[in-house]
Amino acid sequence: MRVDFYQLSGKSAESAISQIARAAREKGEKLLIVSADEALLARIDEALWERADAFLAHGKTGEKHAARQPILLSTSCVAENDARLVILADGAWRDEALGFERALLFFGEAELTPARAAWRMLGEREDIERRFWKQDGGKWVEGP
Repeated sequence: MRVDFYQLSGKSAESAISQIARAAREKGEKLLIVSADEALLARIDEALWERADAFLAHGKTGEKHAARQPILLSTSCVAENDARLVILADGAWRDEALGFERALLFFGEAELTPARAAWRMLGEREDIERRFWKQDGGKWVEGP
């Protein structure tokens, strides 16, 4: 399993997640986007609908047809759409993410200490590949 750590420094979480979600969908991936912060989920929802010419179809867990949605927004790591990719949008690591093929943890300055703890904890496992990404202008670059 692979876990990618994305440190936010320039773009908002919703903007960065929308960009990553677009790239994942272009590769045919289904996604689950998780946050305990419902206000953040609402902003992500809006960001995914933002461009009328290239919106990203999505829904919320528990809604009608959730299983058919390519992207689901949720407060838990239950993928009704059989997603193999989970985005942890609120900076909080959840061990349930280990049930996916790939997890992406987005965190800002406020979540730096728990993200470092998750990095160290996951580094003790041989079955996990970790990568760290940081923002450089408008691009994501792999960090040390």
